[in-house]
Amino acid sequence: MNEYGTINIKLKELLEKKGFSKNKFSHKAEMQRTQINNFCNNKITRLDTDVLARICTVLECEISDLIEFIPPKK
Repeated sequence: MNEYGTINIKLKELLEKKGFSKNKFSHKAEMQRTQINNFCNNKITRLDTDVLARICTVLECEISDLIEFIPPKK
């Protein structure tokens, strides 16, 4: 964890909660499977607002359900 904290993307948990397979979600959100895997494994370094909007629309969730800020430990 760095000195500014980290961002945790909770796509994997949301997919499980909403009952979506990665393949079904890939089709509905018009995202590539590798992109979804990167989100699920927190390997994203830059967030695209269009992609975030698609994820939230398909999963019918708020941005705060998808992204979590973890503050740095002091």
